[in-house]
Amino acid sequence: MAYFDQNVGEVTLSYTDEGAGHCIVLLHGFCGSHEYWNKIIPDLSKKHRVLAVDLRGHGSSSTAKDEYQIEQMADDIAKLIRALDVEKATIIGHSLGGYVTLAFAERFSEMLHSFALIHSTALPDDEAGKANRVKGMERIEKEGIEPFVHDLIPKLFAPQNLERFDGEIQFAQRIGNKTSKYGAIGALQAMKNRGDRQKVLQNPDLPILLIAGRNDQVIPPEKTFLHKGAHIMERTLEKSGHMGMLEESDQLTGIIFEFLEKNGKK
Repeated sequence: MAYFDQNVGEVTLSYTDEGAGHCIVLLHGFCGSHEYWNKIIPDLSKKHRVLAVDLRGHGSSSTAKDEYQIEQMADDIAKLIRALDVEKATIIGHSLGGYVTLAFAERFSEMLHSFALIHSTALPDDEAGKANRVKGMERIEKEGIEPFVHDLIPKLFAPQNLERFDGEIQFAQRIGNKTSKYGAIGALQAMKNRGDRQKVLQNPDLPILLIAGRNDQVIPPEKTFLHKGAHIMERTLEKSGHMGMLEESDQLTGIIFEFLEKNGKK
């Protein structure tokens, strides 16, 4: 798989670039990387150009040590796809990647054909969620990234999948351990500070795909399925927690194809 780097200002983003045709941009979740999408890229890239990006501070992308916001992470993606001469893309964001996708849709809707949120929400953190972000930042500062990731990753899978997907859990932990200390703390701060973007879901001019995991312990379906509309397609992964790309990769790929074909991108 081809791997590239692109300077987008204060950081350099690493990404893979496979296939040709309509451009799909895949954005992973917190303490993830482009590798989260390894199971679905081969099929998607048979029909489309697929860019799988390491968000700033994650994977092989560089880290800004100063505090940053979700909006700046969205700006990173806009600069990247402009540099690659992509006029309109479909952005698919998982969890944190979904927050970035929503900010992108708010700021750069003219660059989007459509977008998808996977195990993500347009809601901001509540007070308990913000407190947990602060605890996470303090723990990483004190103990480093590995103990934090070791405890985090199993909670992302459906409880009934823990034994079956032990290999995938270890795979995700290895990816998480590569996240820089500053990257993880910066992302936690950015997630804590993000605003309410429910209005983005109400834009009738953008086709939107919302995907939830039936057994998601992080973002339950009701926090994903916030609005109805002719422009919104909702799907539930019945056997997944928060990691559908690893727990039900074939089903997820099929849903993405269904969404793209429905909106004129076969």
